[in-house]
Amino acid sequence: MKKTAFTLFMLLSLNAAWCQTAPTNFTISGTIYEKGSGETLLGVVVIHQEKNIGAASNAFGFYSLTLPAGEVTIAYRYVGFTTQIIKLKLDKNIKQDVYMENSSTLSEIEVSAEKLERISEESRMSTIEIPVDQIKDIPALLGEKDVLKAVQLLPGVQKGSEGSSGFYVRGGGPDQNLIILDDATVYNASHLFGFFSLFNGDALKSVELTKGGFPARYGGRLSSVLEMRMKDGNKEKIHGEAGIGLISSRLTLEGPVVKGKSSFLVSGRRTYIDIISQPFIALANQGDGTGGYFFYDFNAKYNHNLNDRNRLYVSGYFGKDKFYFRYKNGDSKSKGNFNWGNATATARWNHIFNDKTFANTSLIFTNFQFGIGTEDRSGDDYYTLRFNSGIQDWSIKYDLDFVPNPNHYIRIGALYTYHRFKPNASVLKGSFLDDTQSNVSIIESYEGGLYAEDDWRISNKLKVNYGVRLSQYHAQGKNYVRPEPRLSARYMLKEDLSMKASYALMNQYVHLLSNTGVGLPTDLWVPATNRVGPQQSQQVALGLSQDLPEKNLLVSVEGYYKIMNGIIAYKDGASFLNLDFDSPENNNAMSWQDNITSGKGRSYGAELLVQRKRGKLSGWLGYTLSWTKLQFDDINFGREFFARYDRRHDISLVGIYKINERITLSATWVYGTGQAITLPLATYNTAGHQPDFGHAGSSQMIYSPIVNDYGEKNGFRMKAYHRLDVAAQWHKKLKRCTKTFELGLYNAYSRQNPFFYFIATELSSNGQGYVNRLKQISLFPIIPSVSWTYKW
Repeated sequence: MKKTAFTLFMLLSLNAAWCQTAPTNFTISGTIYEKGSGETLLGVVVIHQEKNIGAASNAFGFYSLTLPAGEVTIAYRYVGFTTQIIKLKLDKNIKQDVYMENSSTLSEIEVSAEKLERISEESRMSTIEIPVDQIKDIPALLGEKDVLKAVQLLPGVQKGSEGSSGFYVRGGGPDQNLIILDDATVYNASHLFGFFSLFNGDALKSVELTKGGFPARYGGRLSSVLEMRMKDGNKEKIHGEAGIGLISSRLTLEGPVVKGKSSFLVSGRRTYIDIISQPFIALANQGDGTGGYFFYDFNAKYNHNLNDRNRLYVSGYFGKDKFYFRYKNGDSKSKGNFNWGNATATARWNHIFNDKTFANTSLIFTNFQFGIGTEDRSGDDYYTLRFNSGIQDWSIKYDLDFVPNPNHYIRIGALYTYHRFKPNASVLKGSFLDDTQSNVSIIESYEGGLYAEDDWRISNKLKVNYGVRLSQYHAQGKNYVRPEPRLSARYMLKEDLSMKASYALMNQYVHLLSNTGVGLPTDLWVPATNRVGPQQSQQVALGLSQDLPEKNLLVSVEGYYKIMNGIIAYKDGASFLNLDFDSPENNNAMSWQDNITSGKGRSYGAELLVQRKRGKLSGWLGYTLSWTKLQFDDINFGREFFARYDRRHDISLVGIYKINERITLSATWVYGTGQAITLPLATYNTAGHQPDFGHAGSSQMIYSPIVNDYGEKNGFRMKAYHRLDVAAQWHKKLKRCTKTFELGLYNAYSRQNPFFYFIATELSSNGQGYVNRLKQISLFPIIPSVSWTYKW
């Protein structure tokens, strides 16, 4: 593996060196910051005005631009910031740090954004960046601003069930999305049983979704990469933001530890659903019972500039959900709880070797756990059950950026992860048992990856990003080593219009076992083993991208085809609670592997995106036309069937209109073809005979429960889903702070969207018998919300 990666890196380096011009070139490099806060800025466009040669700052604000000697004019451009022009005499290598000023008026924003974000010039495709400010302006359920709900509004992304924050990208399941927060993997990203995500927008600096054309630096998942980076914290002065909503409140503080040198950020959120609901629960149970639900999350970050070439970051996330109940009736007592939570920690060291080479080293910890506990007591009799599952990761990651000249941007790196899976751990106690019965399953595995890639500008018309990732995985004596080639390219058809194409092969060594398909915390994370192989996908995409600078618009049209192998699912009737304490096989440690089946899938479709990131009116229009089909030998008689989240048409329209500095209006409208579900085609009453032992040779007829005939799996479609959300914000700027008051309506025209269907047996209209009727359950009618935000 090391030899392969080293050979590829040498080839990339020699190619870049051969393409370099004469030794009279010199390099301008440095770090780009936001003026007034010291926050590093990623994606700033750095342009040589005379020759139109450019570069961009990386995720930590570092940039490098090599140019011929002489007088040069350099422009630094970034959406929402005032363009900065610097003139230099380039007769040596120059370190040039830049502090860019946030635009203060709408006109400045529009002017500075005109020639930025040229999507037509990027070699990458299928990548969308969502400004965090837009996420905060989008209407949301109960006023809770939600990153994942904003992601659901993008083309190529299918929503889960009503209100769920789960998402499905180009036919992939929820486990096929790599969700990253400051380099740490987040395995379950939901609060409130999936209705809210755990990401607090107040703590985030950037959000980017990649759904195809994956660069070699990304691996471990098949369908998408959602990468989020936390703010660094203000190095100059204390700032804060507080918000109060219907179900939760939040607080964010940031400021300097040593002014101009180090900073901190802390951000927390806590719901008070349990406090509000306690009196009602007690009243309903006449004082005999109580219960509740709450969640909290907490983000923290510290960064310190050791010197001009070294910077240290430490960040973390901690969050938990808990549902609990207690009931007492005489000498009988019952109690139970259901809880889940995430914890991540990342320590990163940035090092600038020279004006062309930047390195980042990360130590990463991730932990996800969920547990269920119940206890019943009546006199001397008792029964307790504890069930928990989870996954822990310890990782080390090294990334090196090398920019030999403006025509090449080379990246190499390595990642090594130790996984510790606990698919199930159960303890059963009871007065009816002779002793405690337990069932524990723990699997350890090791995953590694080496990658090398180059973003190569071959000519003004042709630019390619090519590379390879070598993935390795080991568990239970089984070893997998798989190469993953990657290629994406753009060809300029004319100014501001390009054609793009990409190919990516991906491998995934973890699986998510789900009965519902909606990404609930009860879903089990399990590894590839000596019995269960990894998942693999191949995806090709072709598209057109155009910039319309006079209208500040980005337009993209893409078509894709993806095949997936090695995906797993529960066999019919199996679930995570199939607890067989009498299993002779290694104390039931491997029982989940007996309950699954392996199969394949394919997805194809087309997507349209029209996006406006800045200006008085901003937002986007997204449309997706897609098909997703699955096939398992042990499901649906081995025949192919539509995935539950298959939707033929999906439309999202997002608009944010800033009337003036005091008033902002926003709205979203979504439409989706109904989900595919399985319903019985017919029901039968089956009859049987029970011997009458009092009379020899006689018997009496009895009836067994109703038997359902289901036919094809997912052969029925729910009604189409559509919904309108609206919100209005009023801003009031005072001397020391800004106050924002928001009113919102979720599902403004109170559409009765289906949450699930069931079959009800009712008396027929003529009263002469019974008939079965299909009934719909809807979850959310029109829901108003109100919130207050204070920013200082």
